[in-house]
Amino acid sequence: MSDAELLAILIGSGNTDESAVELMRRVLCACDNNLNTLAKWKVRDYSQFKGMGPAKSITIMAALELGKRRKLQETKERLRIACSQDIYQLFQPLMCDLDQEEFWILLLNQAGRVIDKVRISTGGIDGTYADVRTILREALMQRATQLAAVHNHPSGNASPSQADRVLTEHIHKATETMNIHLIDHVIVCEEKYYSFADEGLI
Repeated sequence: MSDAELLAILIGSGNTDESAVELMRRVLCACDNNLNTLAKWKVRDYSQFKGMGPAKSITIMAALELGKRRKLQETKERLRIACSQDIYQLFQPLMCDLDQEEFWILLLNQAGRVIDKVRISTGGIDGTYADVRTILREALMQRATQLAAVHNHPSGNASPSQADRVLTEHIHKATETMNIHLIDHVIVCEEKYYSFADEGLI
């Protein structure tokens, strides 16, 4: 079945002028037939279409959220981090729809197994602040021997800012003093990422 047909099953009915499938085709057309774009829609975005009240809108939003959580669950089953791609796959479902920056750390044991992932801060559209002392405290409390820094760029531009570079250097120096290995700092965007380790900057 097409995406429109699957969405039509969720809403059950269309409006007086078009079937559920036709309505969903128009909805998809409005977001360039991109389900990732549709996943960012709010109730107010759906309300521009006749027959799309809050109940139908929330049904679609819930289904897309479940899909995202399934993807995240599949990634969680691979608990060993071996490269930047592993980090990206773990965090992309969490960050792909955010409209502001968030800074997280991924805590690992000596074997690269995930201990925990911790949100350190939430910022604005253009940046976020991460306290290095908070990062160290979390790592020490959970006895992590390795960690990765992770934050998103809602703009879709994965290139690091000068502030990103400076923060990475501060984290690197701080973790070294505590004998904790900073394995990477990954900047997450919806369809791509930037790895400081891959670029030889860590």
